[in-house]
Amino acid sequence: MVNKHFMQQRSLQLVVGLGNPGKAYVLTRHNAGFMAVDEVASTYSISFDKQKFNTIFGRGSIKGIDVILAKPMAFMNNSGTPVLKLAKYFRISSRDMLVIHDDIDLAYGRLKIMEKGGHGGHKGIRSLIDAFGGIDFTRLRIGIGRGIEISGSGNKVVGHVLGNFTIKEREFLNQIIQNASNAVVTILCKGTKEGMNRFNHKKIMI
Repeated sequence: MVNKHFMQQRSLQLVVGLGNPGKAYVLTRHNAGFMAVDEVASTYSISFDKQKFNTIFGRGSIKGIDVILAKPMAFMNNSGTPVLKLAKYFRISSRDMLVIHDDIDLAYGRLKIMEKGGHGGHKGIRSLIDAFGGIDFTRLRIGIGRGIEISGSGNKVVGHVLGNFTIKEREFLNQIIQNASNAVVTILCKGTKEGMNRFNHKKIMI
């Protein structure tokens, strides 16, 4: 049961999906964050009909929570500045921000919610940490796995994250993105700890 007091105390929330803009990147692993925030937007009829500070965003309500869904249109490595400007414009603290992104160090299909933490080599998260001057924002990590062993080669890592999902992976992609969308709603409505309890140990088996 949702804690009504918890919901009433929620200020405007910012949910950011990370990815790369442009048709060439739509189905790449690095765009898992875009895919998840698009799924949330579709479910709750929130349109990305506004543009500001090199982001596209929409504002709406998710089960009574006032929320902005946003996608930075800078490339992944430069996500921080556009998101910071948007957060400042709406006077949203980093503590009221949830960032959704892919993670090569998680098995494909696994989700992991974190309240804080380093960038773990993810350049989009590094850009956000640099821009905001700290790590005080919640992350929803979507596992994309490493596929064929790619350790020790930066070029192979880049090729993997910027590559399209395989035919086998795409069989389960909709379920993974739906799980990520459900995790976002749980975090917003019931809190990060509840989200961790529900989703941090789930994995799509392929």
